[in-house]
Amino acid sequence: MSTASQPSQVSSHAEGRTSLRTQNVDVVASLLMSLLVVIGLVVFLLFVVWLTQTFTWKAGDIKIDEQVAGRGDHAEGFERDIEPPGADEVEELVEPTLAETLEAVTDAVTSVAASLDSVDSNSLSSAQGSGRGDSRPPGPLGEGDDIVPRFERWELKFQAKGLRAYASQLDFYQIELGCVGGGIATVDYAFSLASSPQTRSGTSAEENKRSRLYFMWRQDGPLKRFDQQLLGQAGVRTQGRQLLKFIPKELEDALAQAEMRYAISQGHNSVKEIAQTIFESRSAATGGYEFVVIEQRYREPKS
Repeated sequence: MSTASQPSQVSSHAEGRTSLRTQNVDVVASLLMSLLVVIGLVVFLLFVVWLTQTFTWKAGDIKIDEQVAGRGDHAEGFERDIEPPGADEVEELVEPTLAETLEAVTDAVTSVAASLDSVDSNSLSSAQGSGRGDSRPPGPLGEGDDIVPRFERWELKFQAKGLRAYASQLDFYQIELGCVGGGIATVDYAFSLASSPQTRSGTSAEENKRSRLYFMWRQDGPLKRFDQQLLGQAGVRTQGRQLLKFIPKELEDALAQAEMRYAISQGHNSVKEIAQTIFESRSAATGGYEFVVIEQRYREPKS
């Protein structure tokens, strides 16, 4: 009995070892699961890349309240020009009585010192006259804050190794080159400078209505000669004329935001404190170009 039962026990152990072996179907299933995990990870990474390129998140815009004061055509001085009264402000003129005349003379004598002290002018200076002008700075006529206007405090710099690279930057920012003066009544513009230059003409009145900010060269240099070449290729005469750069409103707003962010990072929270901001055009990480602040100077606080 015992001899007959031993072969059956060996057979049972052999069957157990066979059932614990890895089956081919398990190997294939594991490979498929691993492949699905890798493919899913790759698809997720590609989705993240697409999402970051399609949607851009930027910091909220800083509210900039910049109202520049200007005296327009008024003469420079310490006081404001006196405007004549309107028709509804003029009272009917009547001949005063003797008592009213004496009372007016008495009031004038007693208040003459105060009247003289209230005039804030330099009439006692030997170098300037006693005429009263306008205390606002040069610029378009209007009320505003004591700030350096953008056309005085901003400076744009471009880094370009050649004419085409420089023209590509101008086209990217949608900057128009312009020429004025030289005995020509119109303002001549050139744009699309990197590919096929195009031109147009307009009047100064039309440009003033658009209220675009423009820049001009302070000194000669390679980039100024680039402007002359680009305008010449577009068929615009530059001899004896002033070269200008007209920037769009969108670029002006972007420059104002970059300027204010840089000022805040330096501990200056108001545009009234900024004396000069220098921007430089550089290649952007996301493609194209962008202006960055490379230098900023600040006004001395008034005592």
